Amino acid sequence: MAEARKMMESPEWKKKMKELTGDKAFKESTEKLKKTMEDPNEAAKLQAKMEHMMKVGQEGLKNEARDTMAQAMEAMNDPTIMAEAARMMKDPNFQQQLAQMAKDPSFKKYVSAMQDMMQDPSTKRQMEAMADSFRSAL
Repeated sequence: MAEARKMMESPEWKKKMKELTGDKAFKESTEKLKKTMEDPNEAAKLQAKMEHMMKVGQEGLKNEARDTMAQAMEAMNDPTIMAEAARMMKDPNFQQQLAQMAKDPSFKKYVSAMQDMMQDPSTKRQMEAMADSFRSAL
């Protein structure tokens, strides 16, 4: 929320919003949406579409997280890659970059999707084995 507030307070964002709200096509679209939302049937259809889009988006994020994790686990079987990862984890600059990345809201969503994967006992065992292997490389 703080990031959104900061963005909305920026002069660039305010300028773009002023331009957008003055745009004829934007005003027409807003008016059309307002009329659509006044009709309960149309509003319900729009809500159903939005809910479907959210579900599809969340499933896509989970699938992407699963695929990325599978690739990472496969890569960690290579001793050269494991050694490079261990070397990187010892680098203070890399640790700082990781800390910054962990604060990013989109990264938090990705971590949340990966946590769902950890409910699978097979995936959990693989992750634990990979973590043990990584710890031993450090």
